[in-house]
Amino acid sequence: MGHNLGRQEFGDPKNKGNVLSREDANSLLNDWVKNDRLRLHMKQVAYLMKKWAGEKEGLDDAGIWSWEMAGLLHDADWDQWPDQHCSLIIEELEKRNIDPEIIHAIASHGPDYFGVEPVTNMDKMLFAFDELSGLVHAYSLMRPEGYAGMELKGVKKRLKEKSFAANVSRDDINNACSRAGVQLDDLINFIIKYQGEAG
Repeated sequence: MGHNLGRQEFGDPKNKGNVLSREDANSLLNDWVKNDRLRLHMKQVAYLMKKWAGEKEGLDDAGIWSWEMAGLLHDADWDQWPDQHCSLIIEELEKRNIDPEIIHAIASHGPDYFGVEPVTNMDKMLFAFDELSGLVHAYSLMRPEGYAGMELKGVKKRLKEKSFAANVSRDDINNACSRAGVQLDDLINFIIKYQGEAG
């Protein structure tokens, strides 16, 4: 799933505030990620990050794009280079002089895999959305009406079924919620509300 990155420092503090343009971020996504399902996952997580940054963190447009960009690119190297997952996208963003906060968020989206602890709210929410987003999406695919009319209790029932979306770590979800100080129910409701709009 990933490997220990072997470091805790990412990017250069003097690049604070530097982001990719939306166009450059999308080109990177499309160049690196050929798998449509993975690309959709990354766009869904990006959309959740964008909505959370605006609604819950009250950030300005620049702040919102930083969160969205972290979501959009967090799995960029997973498709073609799974054994180097996280290392390659981090190196690429460092080469492009991107804000270290964005790079750190990507580096910490799987603390047990990459050995980097989520510190900022951006870090914690990327970790929280990443796993749960996939499970909620898998559930939407089973429902004739997709996200429409989806309810919290339906998602929670699926969470309890270990065989459903078995690759989604329940431990990671619980760990992420407690780190972010967010109730699981609130997080699920937020995803149900917005994820169907992403794509």
